[in-house]
Amino acid sequence: MKLFENLYKSIGIDLGTANFLIYVKGKGIVINEPTLIAINNRTNQILAVGDEANKMLDRTPAHVTLIKPLINGVISDFEMTQEIIRYFFSRLSERNLFSRYRTAAVSIPTNLTEVERKSVEDAVVSAGASKVLLVEEPIASAIGTRLPIEEPTANMIVNIGGGTTEISIISIGGAVVSKSLKTAGQKFNEDIARFIRSEYKLLIGEPTTEALKINVGSAVPIDDKLEMAVRGRDVATGLPKEVIVRNAQIRTALQKSLKAIADAIKSILEDAPPELVGDILERGIYLSGGGSLLRGLDEYLERELQVETRVVDDPLTCVVRGLGIIIEDTSRYETILSNQEKPKLVNL
Repeated sequence: MKLFENLYKSIGIDLGTANFLIYVKGKGIVINEPTLIAINNRTNQILAVGDEANKMLDRTPAHVTLIKPLINGVISDFEMTQEIIRYFFSRLSERNLFSRYRTAAVSIPTNLTEVERKSVEDAVVSAGASKVLLVEEPIASAIGTRLPIEEPTANMIVNIGGGTTEISIISIGGAVVSKSLKTAGQKFNEDIARFIRSEYKLLIGEPTTEALKINVGSAVPIDDKLEMAVRGRDVATGLPKEVIVRNAQIRTALQKSLKAIADAIKSILEDAPPELVGDILERGIYLSGGGSLLRGLDEYLERELQVETRVVDDPLTCVVRGLGIIIEDTSRYETILSNQEKPKLVNL
């Protein structure tokens, strides 16, 4: 029986638009890499996955294509999603000498249709899992944050990922009201790239926009004088060009998307039962996901919503930690997993 336990592990998979994370039962987080795959168009050969593929971003020749197989949290390329999962499973097999997984708890956005849910299950099963548990991201985030979601009190979690922002009020083990919107980390990058093109007539790639967001970006004015030299292609001449971009400019570029997130949270609060809203006023709002790391985002939302807002510890791994907690003690969370089937949902 002990041998069986060692050969057939349970795992948690945060199948994110931007990042792919795996938690192995008894070991913790063992994979944390970009959800990206590089393909040779001439031979259909997989050249790189994850970190190695990310190094090629916006630097590939014509015969190499970089594919992000998930868009806004939804599988857009089933075959490539399957290949990424298989690749990381094979990495684990080499490291831990097992290749079959008894249970895989997989995070999903709250707004997936039955067909989209089935595509996630099929991709994970075909890659090597025997059983798949689908866990909605707000539930996984709340569990990863150790919020008392089984108690009759409101827990509000806002998970800002790469492709979607998932907002949920959770009580007694289930989502009372939820909302999913396609304004998140990648939208922030698009806003920045659009602003730089409009303001400076300069074309920049995704790695540069991501660096600007991390190094210079903020949601509110800050005391530090942040600026960054940005290199790209001049729209008019087609020649290389360098400009200096400042914090205030990136903040301006992000305002529309930040307001969309704030308005979505307001809408959730308006739809929630009054008693739960009272609980939220007392307990506050919790931010998770990579997008929550934008400087001052908690302060911005607190100002807009008049509710205390805080970023959880290590927000990037919050979802996969929640999945890990579930697979470490699946029996405890059976009721919660069954409760999450059909929350009251609003799609944007």
